[in-house]
Parts: sequence; structure tokens; C-alpha cells
Amino acid sequence: MPQKLIIGLVGPIASGKGEAKRYLQEKYGATEHRFSTMLRDVLDRLHLEQSRKNIQDISILLRQHFGEDLMAKVLTEDVKEDDHDLIIIDGIRRMADIKYLGELPGFNLIAIDATEQLRYERLVKRGENAGDSQKTFADFQKESLVETELTIPGVMATAKIALENNGDLEGFRLKIDKLLADLRR
Repeated sequence: MPQKLIIGLVGPIASGKGEAKRYLQEKYGATEHRFSTMLRDVLDRLHLEQSRKNIQDISILLRQHFGEDLMAKVLTEDVKEDDHDLIIIDGIRRMADIKYLGELPGFNLIAIDATEQLRYERLVKRGENAGDSQKTFADFQKESLVETELTIPGVMATAKIALENNGDLEGFRLKIDKLLADLRR
């Protein structure tokens, strides 16, 4: 079996991480692991709304009590158990998130970015979390200043590969195809 290719995605809200993940799943059969999945599971179990604020709050509480690297440990073990040859990790936000993942053979950190205005438009259009479709640009900008978002630029700076996503969807997908071909060489 070929070595696993593990792609960790980091970038600000609505930069294109989810689109990259979906494309890699649909075209190349990638599997996905998200940091937010375990947080959404906890919120569901507690019968709490899956809002961005609740996800951020539960993340902070768990990390404060059990350690900054708690979720990275969980995801690293999940990835080790995944027998697929292409694995996507979505939602990397902190240096602690890549502490263990970075030790896995085949791990590649990819930074994805887009302009702030374009990211805002995408967020409102997709309405992924409760209240997203009603957000103002000022609300969006305020969210980029919360604890869970402030560490993203530092993690992005450590990525050896960066993808800019300011163009159309087809152009972004072509960049992903080229990136995957390069990583598989």
C-alpha cells in the first residue's frame, strides 16, 4: 500500500478549505477528519445549538481543562486508524493542532486564503452555522478577532504550501489538481 498522503488545511473562515476538502473527496476519494466534528458531537449531546460561538466556547473549555493539544491527539489517532491513502484534516487553527499531526509520515500543511470581502460573501451565502446568513460585514470582521481565529495566521506562516482562492471555482480546482499531482511525486 502506498504511504498515506495527509493534507492538513489551515486558513481563515470561508477561505475555501471546505471546498478543497469536498473536491478532494469527490474527485480523489479522500476521507475527512475535522477538528470541529468532535465539538459538534459534544454540542449535539448537550442539545445545544451548533453556532460558531458555541463551537468556539466548547473548544476553549475543553482545551483549558484537558490541554491545548487535546483535539490534535484525538485527530492524530483517528488518522492513524484511517486506512485510506488520501486523508484531509480540516479546521487546523493552532500550533498545538499540528504538533502530533506534523509527526505523521505523509503530512502536508496547506494554507488557503482569500480576500476578506470574498470570504464574508461566501460565509453569508453558505449559511453553514446558525446565524451566518444574517451576519453583517462588521459581525464577520469581529468574529475574526476571537481567540480561535487569532492563531490561524501564525499557523499559516508555517505551511510550506499556500493556495490563493480569489478566483473562480474551476481555477481553484485546477490549483488543487496540480498540488495533488506535485505531492504524489
